[in-house]
Amino acid sequence: MSLPRWLTPVQPTLRLRLTLVYGAVFLAAGLLLLGVTYVLFDQQLDRSFNDRYTTEPGRTKQVFFVHDGVRLSGDAAIEWLRRQELELRGAAVTSLLTQGMIALVMVGGVAMGLGWVVAGRVLAPLRLVTETARKIAAAPMAERGLHERIALDGPPDEVKDLADTFDTMVERLDHSFDGQRRFVANASHELRTPLTLNRALVELAMHRRTASADVKELGESLLEINGRHERLIGGLLLLARSEQEVADRSPVDLADVVTHVVAQTAADAAAAGIAVYEVTAPAPTTGDALLLERLVHNLVENGVRYNVDDGTGWVRVVSRTVPGGRVEVEVSNTGPSVPPYDVPLLFKPFHRNSSERPLTGTSAGLGLSIVRSVATAHGGDVRARPRDGGGLIVVASLPASPDLFTP
Repeated sequence: MSLPRWLTPVQPTLRLRLTLVYGAVFLAAGLLLLGVTYVLFDQQLDRSFNDRYTTEPGRTKQVFFVHDGVRLSGDAAIEWLRRQELELRGAAVTSLLTQGMIALVMVGGVAMGLGWVVAGRVLAPLRLVTETARKIAAAPMAERGLHERIALDGPPDEVKDLADTFDTMVERLDHSFDGQRRFVANASHELRTPLTLNRALVELAMHRRTASADVKELGESLLEINGRHERLIGGLLLLARSEQEVADRSPVDLADVVTHVVAQTAADAAAAGIAVYEVTAPAPTTGDALLLERLVHNLVENGVRYNVDDGTGWVRVVSRTVPGGRVEVEVSNTGPSVPPYDVPLLFKPFHRNSSERPLTGTSAGLGLSIVRSVATAHGGDVRARPRDGGGLIVVASLPASPDLFTP
């Protein structure tokens, strides 16, 4: 049983702990100083009082004075003076301890305040390190925030060494991710050439007059395999491209993109017996039009591919503007039930739904991975949830740009 939030103990921050340490050290030093002062003061009083009544050997000291009209001398005068000295000692000691403690408390409060300020200044570079690490961790994709650097200025010390080491580590990670993306892109480009050559050779062999039925059948199978590899490599290339933040942006209305994609996929959807419905409302944003078209195309294509095969299936595509300065494309479809715990796996590369239609089982498992990468590159995100009755609802959300489409 967990405790209520207001009963959960709050862990003190490092700044508060340092301030308390500063204050405790100051109070301990102040108490020690006050104790030493008291001992020295008491010894000095004893020495002063004793010197008043002691005499050198062979000499005598007569003490007499008049108090309230009465002349006191001898032992009576000395006794009266001793009582006065004891009262004076008590008043002096009390004043020293009382006022010393008051002064110690006041100066201790000031010292703790200064300690709070000093601790804040000392920990400022560490806060900068924390903020930079938090920006990197909060990036939609891990490698997106690796361009952040601390670049701490100041004299060489332990904190600056920590910041420089952190910058070096992040820079190496950034270079590593860049190298990985370049490798995927270069490998995809290089693999396209032999696949194109293979397609040409197979088609040439199939279209010969002397080609037998077995050769043509084998050629169809090889072309199908070759086409699947081409789609896989094309998806990898697009994935590598979409994982880079879009810098050159242009106005795009997602409603136009939805209309265009639905028209493009109408033939494939009709062949699969799937009805596609579109509900468009203005959804202006900015970005790369080709990448955004690929985002919507992959969503619609997945909606058609992972559907029922009894002729009653449908896909619904909606574009809209929502509060909070966002635009959305929502694609919902009929289909087999998807467990909620399996939804996050759909966005991982090379993951295929086990319910893929046999006749359209040409997926490379990159569709939703590309959707997520394109949305992230445009400053957006993608979320999905199972639809009641089977199928899936996928929503891609992007920043809106309402002023760009104002007449």
